[in-house]
Amino acid sequence: MESPVDGGIRRQDAVGSPSSVGSSMQIRVYQYPKCSTCRRALSWLDGHGLKYQARDLVADPIPLATLKDLHRRSKLPIARFFNTSGESYRAGHYKDRLKAMSESEALAALAADGKLVKRPIVDAGNIVLVGFDDEAFAEHFA
Repeated sequence: MESPVDGGIRRQDAVGSPSSVGSSMQIRVYQYPKCSTCRRALSWLDGHGLKYQARDLVADPIPLATLKDLHRRSKLPIARFFNTSGESYRAGHYKDRLKAMSESEALAALAADGKLVKRPIVDAGNIVLVGFDDEAFAEHFA
């Protein structure tokens, strides 16, 4: 069943509520519409009846302050925020450059180019997930 989109928030009627995230929790998904992994993540959220706001991180890059906060709350190394299979990563030689970059420099690079960012990034307030993994989504949202 298709989910209507209203004001950037997809809605789908479903029975039950997620166990790890309160039903009133706003989930924000930083994604790229042409990314198949992002589409799978959005489909998973739709299939589980979760409301979310999708934001195109290429057309509207994530602000530096938001990236800093997402990184801090994720507790992941900064390298996990880089889309290592993307053209921007390869063209910018980040495989070599990232090792020598400070955290601030890495975050600034991510804020400057949305295609550098691994996607999707799912911000549910108490958790931040980077990339899509069925099991991780199930653990936190089902």
